Amino acid sequence: MTEITEGTKAPAFDMATADGGRVTLAGLKGKAVVIYFYPKADTPGCTTEGQDFSALIGEFEAANTVVIGVSRDPVKKLARFADKRDLKVVLASDEPEDVTLGYGVWVEKKLYGREYMGIERATFLIDAEGVVRRVWRKVSVKGHVAEVLAAARSL
Repeated sequence: MTEITEGTKAPAFDMATADGGRVTLAGLKGKAVVIYFYPKADTPGCTTEGQDFSALIGEFEAANTVVIGVSRDPVKKLARFADKRDLKVVLASDEPEDVTLGYGVWVEKKLYGREYMGIERATFLIDAEGVVRRVWRKVSVKGHVAEVLAAARSL
């Protein structure tokens, strides 16, 4: 598994987005990027996280920061999720699994004694030059977005 640490070059990505477009790391050069990984669209924790980021999207934009939420859900499901929950962040689909593997967030999980592979809730803050500046793993949603915003402002 890839271990992304602070100070390393962020893995490149190119993903389809909920709005029918594409988002690439190369296309965001000159801006900071928050890329957060979540297990599944329209589940309680993932909805709260998306809404929390969306509520502060103007402040992220003022800090020259783009926020991208990534799951392995198909684009159509992400579009419904964004529309239903009025999400303002870029939602990207990693159906091919390249990005979740590249960022090392496809991990073994346990639930009710059952082991399975899934996306670890994790967030990466990438500076305008494409270098990872902060890594949050095993994220707890409550209070997380404010912490990420503070870190983005400090770049």
